[in-house]
Amino acid sequence: MIRLILAAAAALSLTSAASAQLLQEKNMPLALAADLARESVAACSAQGYNVTATVVDRAGVVRAVLRADNAGPHTVDAARRKAFTSASTRLPTSTVAENVQKNPAAAQLVAIDGFLVLAGGVPVKAGSETIGAIGVGGAPGGNLDEACANAALAKVLDQLK
Repeated sequence: MIRLILAAAAALSLTSAASAQLLQEKNMPLALAADLARESVAACSAQGYNVTATVVDRAGVVRAVLRADNAGPHTVDAARRKAFTSASTRLPTSTVAENVQKNPAAAQLVAIDGFLVLAGGVPVKAGSETIGAIGVGGAPGGNLDEACANAALAKVLDQLK
């Protein structure tokens, strides 16, 4: 009798697992990532800033990197880490930095591998869904990096619908 009950339970659990729905997610296409990186660097270059822009997908995996002529070597890692942080938190990194300063419980976010809690990372959203992020590093202030990322987003807004 116990074997019959266990067999029925196993069959029921297999049936439930088989009928589970698959997740459908939007993600960062390569062409859009390249456009965002190019537009970010162009926006900063127009202001006289030599930066690197990195675009990651929703999982924080790099899709595109563009480094301006004369951008410092440190900007490559900074841009990647800002993009990763923004994609992971689904927030602009300036907001993450503010949260860390205001909330002692959030202070350990800076210890997460790959995070860089400085302004310059901006999530990329298609509707309400985060599909990736842009990280910009190299302008003389994170707020300026973030402005370049936002300028790039404004240029490709029609592609995010």
